[in-house]
Amino acid sequence: MSRIGRVERTTNETKVLVEIDLDGTGRASISTGVGFYDHMLNQIARHGGFDLTVQTVGDLEIDAHHTMEDTAIALGTAFAEALGDKAGIQRYGSATVPMDEVLVRAAVDLSGRAYVVHDEPPLAPYIGPVYPTSMTRHIFESFGLAARITMHVDVLRAARPGGNPDAHHVVEAQFKAVSRALREAVAIDPRSGGAVPSTKGAL
Repeated sequence: MSRIGRVERTTNETKVLVEIDLDGTGRASISTGVGFYDHMLNQIARHGGFDLTVQTVGDLEIDAHHTMEDTAIALGTAFAEALGDKAGIQRYGSATVPMDEVLVRAAVDLSGRAYVVHDEPPLAPYIGPVYPTSMTRHIFESFGLAARITMHVDVLRAARPGGNPDAHHVVEAQFKAVSRALREAVAIDPRSGGAVPSTKGAL
């Protein structure tokens, strides 16, 4: 059974198309107009093992906020659609990912309950010309709310001797850790017998 979600979302601020195949091979076609955000969405595809298409046209003449937020909402909605009734999945996933001096832990529960906890140190305000580092938390919150999942993301270590945290490494390690945790959570559990992983019988 294919696990594919497809969402088209159009507002006065953005036009977004997202398609995700949870059983893909990590192929990606990403274009949002925000280079570093494209790089992060590519991490989701590659490290999540998802085939992912994202095409967003937004009001970047204002700033990147609407483009990034609406893309995250559409991605979460497509992710939830692809999961379907969640029969047979692992449900829980976690990953601890190092990236040079940075260490990040992510844990997810595909619970049907939206709750996001995010902790990172203060970072430089921008990565590249248009990615505000303050948006990382909002991206995860928007994705988690739309996907109806519980997600905890913690930067465990980010210090560089004699310097401030490298914002690029801190944010990229978070996306990689979340991707790896999602990959584990959506995997089919061969011992489940196809049951929904909840004593309630539904998620």
